Amino acid sequence: MNKNTVDRGLRRNQGPTRPAQGAITRAAERLLAALAQPGAYAFADPLDGAALIVRSGREGISLGGGRFPVAAGEQLLAQDLVRPELENRRHLVLGPAGRARLRREAAPEGSAFLAQHLDLVPEEEPAGANAAAPAAPRLRDASESPVAWMARRRGSDGRPLLEPAAFEAGERLRRDITVARMTPRLGVNWGAERVDGSGPRDPAAASDAVVAARQRVRGALDAVGGDLANLLIDLCGELKGLERIEAERRWPARSAKVVARIALGRLAEHYGLERAATGPDRARMRLWRESA
Repeated sequence: MNKNTVDRGLRRNQGPTRPAQGAITRAAERLLAALAQPGAYAFADPLDGAALIVRSGREGISLGGGRFPVAAGEQLLAQDLVRPELENRRHLVLGPAGRARLRREAAPEGSAFLAQHLDLVPEEEPAGANAAAPAAPRLRDASESPVAWMARRRGSDGRPLLEPAAFEAGERLRRDITVARMTPRLGVNWGAERVDGSGPRDPAAASDAVVAARQRVRGALDAVGGDLANLLIDLCGELKGLERIEAERRWPARSAKVVARIALGRLAEHYGLERAATGPDRARMRLWRESA
């Protein structure tokens, strides 16, 4: 696809007779999915004007994403599912409408239009938290978690703001706080079990899973200790953003990011999470023999 082809697609996209978003061809669907990869873009094949080449890149590594017909790219352009890249107008990248469409298609039944605005992921509960859990997993918006926000962002050196071990530690603490019911409820819990018209009135009425989760939370906070424990409650329990934490504590700008990384690093040490799996330098020799 040369520049004139892209320009014709853009002019068609801007005209009053632009086709409404609807069904697209199978080739266009595959192209849309390929452009959803991190750093993916499509450009015209210099040797074949009727084909598009998709490339994706991460951390300086370029990977091939396949070849697609130009007609697929023109169809996605006409429906606003892709757009020319700002830095290079000859490159096509995934647009907001295309990302929303992919989220709707990947969403569970009944959550399609909710998923196009939220980053829905299945909630992972600790083992034994709910033995009688329904078959369908609970969904949550991953974009609400400031820990997930830090894991997705990169610093000036190109490295993630949060290591995978620290991210998993923060998510584990968040799940335990949720199971332990240590966060304030903003509305009425219509699904709670009732006995004689009322709910649990004392800790003895809580389930074993809730009690165990509270013990894990207390153990983790005691291991971190001090103000770092209070920070983890705000970060993983209350889901307060870094800017809000800085404002409430009157900290300098961008300081909460540094303190949060230290707190989550200590939490990962408490859970026994490491950046990489380690083992002995030399394994014990074993001899396998047939049994007599």
